Amino acid sequence: MLTIVLGAAAGGGFPQWNSNAPGCRRARRGDPVAKPRTQAGLAVTGDGEAWFLLNASPDLRQQIESTPQLQPRHGLRSSPIAGVVLTGGDVDAITGLLTLRERQPFTIYATSRAHGVLDDNPIFEVLARDVVHRQVVRLEEPVGLETPEGRASGLTITLFAVPGKVPLYLENPGETPGITEGEHTIGVALTDGHKRFFFIPGCAEMTPALAERLQGADAVFFDGTLWADDEMIRAGLGQKTGRRMGHMSLSGPNGTLAAFRSIDARRKILIHINNSNPVLLDDGPERAIVEKAGWEVAFDGMEVAL
Repeated sequence: MLTIVLGAAAGGGFPQWNSNAPGCRRARRGDPVAKPRTQAGLAVTGDGEAWFLLNASPDLRQQIESTPQLQPRHGLRSSPIAGVVLTGGDVDAITGLLTLRERQPFTIYATSRAHGVLDDNPIFEVLARDVVHRQVVRLEEPVGLETPEGRASGLTITLFAVPGKVPLYLENPGETPGITEGEHTIGVALTDGHKRFFFIPGCAEMTPALAERLQGADAVFFDGTLWADDEMIRAGLGQKTGRRMGHMSLSGPNGTLAAFRSIDARRKILIHINNSNPVLLDDGPERAIVEKAGWEVAFDGMEVAL
């Protein structure tokens, strides 16, 4: 089983198009310790032939052109992309689906809630329903991934709820939604029958049940959005805390680094990293801290073979 990181950054990428913050300036200058990253997503295969995307970021076209394994191989038109697994209806998880129009067969695997977001937006009808299959996946129900021709890929996914909140654009005006567990924030467990990894790009807090689920994982790609809960406020980049946006922070007594001290995972990889997060800088003290704690910081093109 091979996984390729298509994008490692949070919404907006790194550098973000309208950000003039120090880290983004360094990335634009080509500073080698501030490597640019596109918006978060993975590609995984069990046989090297059929590939499945975990989320479809707005940068998907660029990511495909940067990843030879995802490019056409046969005839005038073809694609090794057999399906897309969605972790929710966030803009940075679904927008890339529009790149996959052109009547190319594949399957969208998602919860009924995420499919509802697509159904409610007519623009997604460019993914012709007689070509692109929309499969509803129930939480905690293992589902085998298949090619458009019905061939088993050898990969099985299980979608499960993690603490989070509805996407910002789906909030009701004047409402401050709380942190809950449901179909709005989803993690993905993926296995080939031998190895097992998790993709959790958004998570608001660690619970005993989630910690138990992750024990013994071969790899965990986990929410690395912010270093500190008030990071964006202190930097003058926004008014919301990380928790208000539905994300754990890396540092602090309730942060990710602390939460994973008792979780035995062979590889721990940060993904969905906001452009304000100093762990993006190879030479910063925060990078040294996470690496000392046994974490890797994902980058575009990173390959994880299990």
